[in-house]
Amino acid sequence: MIRSFRNALPLLFVAAFMAGCQTTDPYTGEQQTQKTAKYGGIGALAGAVIGGIADGGEGALKGAAIGGAAGAGYGYYTDRQESKLRQELQGTGVQVSRQGDNLKLIMPSNITFDSSQAEIKSSFYPVLGSVAKVMKEFDKNLIQIRGYTDSTGGPSINNPLSQSRAESVARYLVAQGVPATRMSIYGMGASNPIGDNSTQSGRALNRRVEIDLVPNTGQR
Repeated sequence: MIRSFRNALPLLFVAAFMAGCQTTDPYTGEQQTQKTAKYGGIGALAGAVIGGIADGGEGALKGAAIGGAAGAGYGYYTDRQESKLRQELQGTGVQVSRQGDNLKLIMPSNITFDSSQAEIKSSFYPVLGSVAKVMKEFDKNLIQIRGYTDSTGGPSINNPLSQSRAESVARYLVAQGVPATRMSIYGMGASNPIGDNSTQSGRALNRRVEIDLVPNTGQR
């Protein structure tokens, strides 16, 4: 009986850890588990299983601690970066989203560029300055900058315009001290729409610049 209880301790530890890291998303009001807790908890659970197989209850406890620390490493880094970006960009019109360890900034063209132009609006400089500040503080990411258009105008217009807008954003970030060696720049034209191109509101969504912050795997 005592041995069974000791074997169950790691799973109880993981459950308590995950429950204690529930937060409320200030933008949606929904309960969510912090990403650090998610990855740390998964690592702890995996460590507990492996340790338990190797050395019973004591091994499971050790495995949970080691696995939790390893799993939370990059997740914790991304947690902090996401929090800082949301703090800096709240109320600017720039959207911050997350998929695993990847962060995405979506910048609608109406707040970034004048119609059919590739020069950044001067009113948007402070916003990009805030983005650059976070990028310099958190420098373990590669930066992928993609420009998009709606489907009007055709590829001969849309592809160069989307490329020029992505390059304008990249140039400004470099001018603010973000290394160009971290950046990749793409003009995507009308590909990958996020709105319905048959409606005015949908076309407005599709005219955008996206910045993906992805883990540097050491290949660059």
